Formats: sequence, structure tokens, C-alpha cells
Amino acid sequence: MRRRGLDFRRPVRKRFPNVVWWTVCGILVLVLIVVLSREGQIESKPTISRKPYRRDRIMEGVTVTDEMLSSNSVTRQLTDQISLAKAFVVIAKESNNLQFAWELSAQIRNSQALLSNAATRRTPLTVGESETAIRDMALLLYQAQQLHYDSATMLMRLRAKIQTLEEQMSSANEKSSKYGQIAAEEVPKSLYCLGVRLTTEWFGNPNLQKKHRERKQMDAKLKDNSMYHFCIFSDNILASSVVVNSTALNSKNPDKIVFHLVTDEINYAAMKAWFTVNSFRGVTVEVQKLEDFKWLNASYVPVLKQLQDSETQSYYFSGHNDDGQTPIKFRNPKYLSMLNHLRFYIPEVYPALKKVVFLDDDIVVQKDLSGLFSIDLNGNVNGAVETCMETFHRYHKYLNYSHPLIRAHFDPDACGWAFGMNVFDLVEWRKRNVTGIYHYWQERNVDRTLWKLGTLPPGLLTFYGLTEALDPSWHVLGLGYTNVDPQLIEKGAVLHFNGNSKPWLKIGIEKYKPLWEKYVDYSHPLLQQCNFH
Repeated sequence: MRRRGLDFRRPVRKRFPNVVWWTVCGILVLVLIVVLSREGQIESKPTISRKPYRRDRIMEGVTVTDEMLSSNSVTRQLTDQISLAKAFVVIAKESNNLQFAWELSAQIRNSQALLSNAATRRTPLTVGESETAIRDMALLLYQAQQLHYDSATMLMRLRAKIQTLEEQMSSANEKSSKYGQIAAEEVPKSLYCLGVRLTTEWFGNPNLQKKHRERKQMDAKLKDNSMYHFCIFSDNILASSVVVNSTALNSKNPDKIVFHLVTDEINYAAMKAWFTVNSFRGVTVEVQKLEDFKWLNASYVPVLKQLQDSETQSYYFSGHNDDGQTPIKFRNPKYLSMLNHLRFYIPEVYPALKKVVFLDDDIVVQKDLSGLFSIDLNGNVNGAVETCMETFHRYHKYLNYSHPLIRAHFDPDACGWAFGMNVFDLVEWRKRNVTGIYHYWQERNVDRTLWKLGTLPPGLLTFYGLTEALDPSWHVLGLGYTNVDPQLIEKGAVLHFNGNSKPWLKIGIEKYKPLWEKYVDYSHPLLQQCNFH
């Protein structure tokens, strides 16, 4: 075995006479290193553990131009390199080249530190500061190309990565939507406490009931068409109070304002107690309950018959009948409440009135609204702000245009509009039998093939061709789910917190909450007892 070892080494000894060749190569390498060190083009970084790969070949493949190192572009160059390096880090890890991924990550941190320092001192990076970092990163990026991280491979892997991230994002969004909807449907303890205390006060205080009866007898304004009549259908005491209070405080003639409030039997006593105890600058407030409307029965109201159906209730609460295809926001049990559908029966609720402004309970009024009653609707029934600035809010978004009835009667690009602040001409409403139109479409949507759920789609059908577009400043939407232009908010007469993030909930958008909260008197004894803050 030893003799074979010696024989094996003999060919090596034959190469030692070639020392001249090795000497020349060594001198060339030393000269190259000296030249490069004099130019300051390569500086070893202590934070990067480099392998002794061939720098002479790498430098041949790197082109660092004057433009790349100019004072106007070094920040952009560093940012572009960081973005590309992050992609290579992902690919290197997937290829199990952890050492190279670590080197890239270390150089990314160095480059980010340079950008961060420049941003902190608010002065641009200089050529001297960035030259070394750019060149070191360029060396690594070139090596990545030599390791066959070519464009095609990178695109393929990044595409797969993006698809995975999109699936994860979709799952996260679905969970976020579900939990957000659950939070939006929950009644806060403070609101529940307020309802209980007011109900107790109503039934335990005969003087309060007497005061309510006396005030009701004196209100001849309820049927006076020279007054400004507003209606709200709600079971939320505090939200309704904010609507009334904000309207009163911003009105030039609050004594001419009449609010017609309809609630359900559960909240009826509490609503009466609250609006009897509190005054709103002389505004007249009438409180009615849904159960007192004798005409509101299943034989007259198609939607009421549908809402009482067990299959429909199961659909709203669970969504099992369509394998979960319907978004959870449309399976909100609030749609089972007739308070939500009462807006289509306003002429029946107020038979003596000629014009009414309908307000949702999630709005705030910050301008005088008397001008709404002098707007000429040009023979139309509904005055509303259109929402078709984007295609998202046109008819085709809300209705099923694969159904022949929808295709035959409605333009898919017609402008949608918003419920929440609507001027209704009740004279024209009765003349054109608008409630009959609503019944017609409800009866044809028993199987939910024309639209899924909600009140806006049937509203779009019912008032199609009967809606007058109002100036957008009358009604500003989106404060309950998105960012709204501050200038629109400042000019808006009515601000609408449509969406899940209601201002009375913890999930309300913080920057918009003060717009609503300034109309809540947190010093009120009942609000303090129920921990409103």
C-alpha cells in the first residue's frame, strides 16, 4: 500500500519544474489586487463571510457606470438592488444554498442601514458612502446569475411564490371579513345597558309617561307639511340620538324639524324614555313601533312572508344552502328585521305627508338640511347621490344579468345610488304605485335568482328611472370601511358610516370616530352608568 502511495505522488513531482508558469500567474494576480486596492473598488466587509470565488471573472461581468454612482441615482440603485437581492434570497433558500442566502441577507441589511441613516439625517447619500455597498451587492448579484438563478427560473419560482401568497392572503381576508362581520353584529354591553336602564325608567316612572303623553297631544306638527319631516327606522337608541342631535345642532330652524322614528317592540319603551327625557333644541320627535302597523302582514308584504320562511331564515343565519358561496356580509341577520325593509312602505307609514327625508341611523349631519326640501326632483320619486364614479357601483354589480328579466329591463351600466340620505316625494310615489313595483320584483325573487340579499338591489329595481341625482356633497359615504378624502368630509352635509366599522363599536375607524362622538353627551348620567366613554 505504501509503494502505491509513492507511485501515486510521482506525477505531481513532475509538475514542479513548471514553477515559472505558476510564478507568472501569481505575479499577475498580485498586480491585479494591487491595482484594484489602489482604486478603492473592492473593500472587504467584516459582516460578510465570503468564499474565495474568482473575483477576476466576477469583475469582468459587473458594469458599474458613472450614472449608477451619481448623486442623483445612488438611492434608486440601492433600492433596486435590495429588491432584486430579496428575490434571490428566496430562490437561494429554496435551492438549499443557505450560505449564499445569508451573504445576500447581510448585504441587504448593510444597504438598508445606509438608506435609513440618510433618511434620518434628511440628506441624500453621497457617492463615497454608497460606492462600496453598491459594488459589493453587484458582486453578489452577479454571482447569483453564475449560480444559474436566471430570469426564467426566477420568474417561475416567484410566480409560484406569488400564487402561494395570494392563497394565504385570500384565506386571511376571508377570516378577517368573517370576524369583522361578527364584531359588527355584536351589541356592545354599554348599548344593552342603556336600553335596560331606560326601559326600567319608563315603566317605573309614571311622571315620564305622563310627560310623553302631554307632549304627543301638543304635536300638531306631525302632519304639518310645512315642516321638515325626517324618518329613521332603527333599534339603536344612541345612534338615533346622534342623528337627531346632529341635525338639530346644525339646523337654522330646529323648531321646524320633525323626526319620525320607528323601532321594534323590544326597544319601544327605551326609545320613548330617551326622547322624552332629552330635548334637542325644540325638535319634535315621534316614536312608533313596528308592531302597531296593522297593514304590515304577510298577505300584503311579500318580503315579510319570505322572512318568516324557515328556509330563508336558515339561509340568512348559516348560508349552508348555497355551500357558503354567499359572502358573510350578505348573511347578516339584520336583513331579517322588517325595520330594514320598512323604507319601501314610507307612504303607508306616513299617509298624511307629501315629502320626507329618509336617514339611516349610522349617519352624522353637519350642515343645515332644510335645502333638501326645496330641491326639484323633476317628477321623480327618489332624490339620491349617485355612486357610479367607478364601474364597481353600477347596476351589473348588484343584479344577476344572466337572468332574462334583469337583462330585458335594466341597463347594466346604469348608475347605482345610495340609501342612507334620500329625499322621497310621497305624492309621486303614490301616483306611480312605487310600492307595487317593489312587490312585483320581490315576488319574482323568491328563489333569490335576481339578486342575493339586502335592500339596495330591490331599491335599484324599484326606483329605476324614478331617481333624481343629487349633488354629491349632500351625502358622503365610506366612513365605515375606507379612507375618504378630507375635503369631501369637510364639504359633506351628511356623513355616512356605511360598512362594518360603526363609530359606536370598538372596530370603528379611529380617525372618523370624533366626527360622530362630538354629538354624544358623555356626561349624561345614564351614559356614565353604562360606561360609555
